[in-house]
Formats: sequence, structure tokens, C-alpha cells
Amino acid sequence: MKNEMLSVAEAAARIEAGDVMVVAGDEALLAQLPRGKWIGGTTVYFVTEEGGAVVRDKLFCTRFERATGAAPRWLEVGELPKISEGYAENGFTMIMIPAFSVAHSDFAVEGQGYPGLFDQPLAGWITGVHLDELGKRAPKVFDGATGVAHDEGAVLLHVELPDGVAADLDILNIFAQGEAEALTFTFPKAGFEAEVATVEGQEVNLARYIGEHEIDTRLPLVANYAGTLVNVSIQEVDAQAGKVKLYAPVVEGVEYRLAQALGSYAQAFAEGAGGKGANEYSCNCILNYLYGELEGQRTGGFTGPVTFGEIAYILLNQTLVRMELHEGDAAA
Repeated sequence: MKNEMLSVAEAAARIEAGDVMVVAGDEALLAQLPRGKWIGGTTVYFVTEEGGAVVRDKLFCTRFERATGAAPRWLEVGELPKISEGYAENGFTMIMIPAFSVAHSDFAVEGQGYPGLFDQPLAGWITGVHLDELGKRAPKVFDGATGVAHDEGAVLLHVELPDGVAADLDILNIFAQGEAEALTFTFPKAGFEAEVATVEGQEVNLARYIGEHEIDTRLPLVANYAGTLVNVSIQEVDAQAGKVKLYAPVVEGVEYRLAQALGSYAQAFAEGAGGKGANEYSCNCILNYLYGELEGQRTGGFTGPVTFGEIAYILLNQTLVRMELHEGDAAA
């Protein structure tokens, strides 16, 4: 696969030549692209070869050069459980969902139970807008088959690969659960909002507890799912209302620990990535971009859109999702 920052004319030429692509950029640019084997999503934040940047005049395109076929597809909210019905016999699926949509919430809470969801690599991201435009413009997704933009539902690109080639999907999470003495949180119900939590065996109002203990809300809560660390990031703490809004849902009964504090975000990513990243698909979280002050800084060799949530089968926060194609059997 190949990652490129292209003008609208250059991206359009690729599409008209039959290239299979996922495209990220400003809505006005995406709206100019012709129909073809692509899907797109809105964002103006990127990690480029020169570092993090706001880019409004170009599109970030990932071309899947080894694809033998591809089918763009838009699903309404009620059709989300049918994601796997479009899976190719050998391939992977890209997905984009608009931030703050019903689909965003439904996929996050219910996606793990969708039939066949884990049967092949499913990678993608939650689309966004410039932070100054929150509440003024809706994040969008684009179905390349029709050229139509949507602010609800999900767009999918089902990609077929030749025999002997497989997609390897993984996440780079620079956070670790706190040590044994770190606070442990559990929640009585799942969701993007939490009022009550059990902390070290004591039931508390989470918002007031965070304020009283001066917890650093830039650090996510981290759960261990069978050896994979998954973050839940804190969006807003309203002590007066006694509520905490989250960027991903907590799961009932799962044990979360507050993440260990970091030194340098950029350094942590560079160390975690090593020399990897070239010729891989990747997307990075807007919270990493902001808290890590990534503007002008690189994160190893990875380039790609900065997003309002990452998808590697399930919704993730404060991670980098990466995928590469290789010879051999598929790996998750």
C-alpha cells in the first residue's frame, strides 16, 4: 500500500484509473472526487512526513495496490449488524463512521456482538472536523460508489486480496495500566457517560471523585482484554451535574486502571513504533495530537489522518491503529 498527500486533481486521477483507496480530508475537497472504488472521511488533522499538521488544501490517500477487487458500501444505522455480510473471501474491510452520530454510539456499545465482525480484519476511524468547528459542522463520510456524503451511518470498503496475501491489523498503545497500587475502577452499566463507579471497592460519584483527587484526565482508563490493552478516554467532567462523559464506552463489570503517566508523547510513539510505519495504513487519535503536542513532531514512520476515534474491530481511543499487507495467513 502507499500513502500520499495529493491534490484533488491527483486523487481524482487515481480514482479514475481504478485505484482502490481510502481518502481523508476537508469536506469541500472530498465532495469534488469522482465515483470509484474508494471511501472517504472528514478531518483536517494529519501526521505527515514532516510531522503533525492541519492541512486543508490536500487529501491524504492510502492506495491498496495489491487489491484484486473492492466494493464501497454505505450502511444506515439499523444495518450496522450487517457489516460482515460484505466481507470478501480473502481480504479486509475499511470502515468510517461520523463522530457524535447515532452510528458512533451504536457501534461502540454493540459492535462486539455483531455477527461475524471478527472474521476478517476491520480497520478504520471516526471522522471529525476542526476543533473550532465543533457544533457548527457535522463530520461526514463519503461513499465513493455514489459520491454521496453522509453524517450518519457508516461507509465500508470491502477489499479483496490475492491468494497468499493477508492483512495484519494491530494497535500501538503507548499507555500501560498503572501498577498494582493504581486505582481500580468498575462500572455498573455500559455507556459513554458515567455517574457511579466502584473505586477500590467503594461506590463513588465519579465526577466528584476525579475532582477531589485531582486525577489527570489526560490519562485514559485502561482495561486488559485478554492481553490487549484498550483505552477509555475522558471527554468532560461535570462535577456539578455529577457526570463524566467518555470518548468510548466503559463496559459493565470490566476492571479499569488509570494509565501510568508519560514523559514525552512523541518520544513514546517513536520508541513504540521503532522503524515501522512506512507503507502501512495508520490513523492516530486527536487526543494524542493535542496532549502530546504532535504538531510539527513525527510519530515514528507512521503517517495518516488524525481522528476522533480509531477502529481495530472495536472503537478505540488514544491509540494508533496500523495495518500492513504481507505474504501468508491473516493475522489480527
